[in-house]
Amino acid sequence: MSIHPSAVIDPAAELDSSVQIDPYVIIEGPVRIGAHTHVCAHSVLSGQTTIGADNRIGPFASIGAPPQDLHYQGEPTEVRIGNGNQIREYVSIHRGTASGRGKTEIGNQCMIMAYCHIAHDCKLGDHVIMANLATLAGHVELGAFANLGGMVVLHQHVRVGAYAFVGGMSAIGMDVPPYVLLEGIRKRVRMSGLNKVGLRRAGMSRETLARLEEAFRILFRSPHLLWPEALEKLEKDLADCPEAQAMLAFCKTSKRGVIRSSND
Repeated sequence: MSIHPSAVIDPAAELDSSVQIDPYVIIEGPVRIGAHTHVCAHSVLSGQTTIGADNRIGPFASIGAPPQDLHYQGEPTEVRIGNGNQIREYVSIHRGTASGRGKTEIGNQCMIMAYCHIAHDCKLGDHVIMANLATLAGHVELGAFANLGGMVVLHQHVRVGAYAFVGGMSAIGMDVPPYVLLEGIRKRVRMSGLNKVGLRRAGMSRETLARLEEAFRILFRSPHLLWPEALEKLEKDLADCPEAQAMLAFCKTSKRGVIRSSND
């Protein structure tokens, strides 16, 4: 174990013998840190925070601080972070609330770039990328391989589906379906099509891409269809495509509504 003498470590913390703790780090409370994780200088880790193996916590990061929720009264909530994540400088991740999920969760192999904020009760899947200054309000969910551009802002309770890409400086107040590309500034966002680059990099076949193109056309490029009719048509016409059915299930379970056009 490599712990700089200037670091302040709470006796209640549990650190694997292979962790590296740099100068002026503060670890407060029953924080648990897994093998080969590196915590860089001036970071503050607190509360019921569990961090897995092979993570890198950048300088001045704040993980496990109380949620920015006026109703929070110090209840025992937590942060859980998986393995192999890069959490860069000045990132803030707040623990959950008793009235929410009770925990904030980050999966594995995520890249959270500088100055990002992940609020209480958020849930991030594996391989998520958040570019600089991307901000999540409370209760946001990001699916696996979701990608947020710089300065993206997500309203509370918004969901972003797997493999979706949200372009920089977008302000999002409704759910973003899986696999799509969304771009724009503030309210002038538009659904551009599928996130083809990301899907190809993930190894998706041409046949599956073609089926998803058809699903996208049905849902977002068929003005003659009412939304329930589009969902019904997608369910019927692409019943044999698991990816299209995943998009359908996402849309059916949306509580905030799904972004469908630049007017939403």
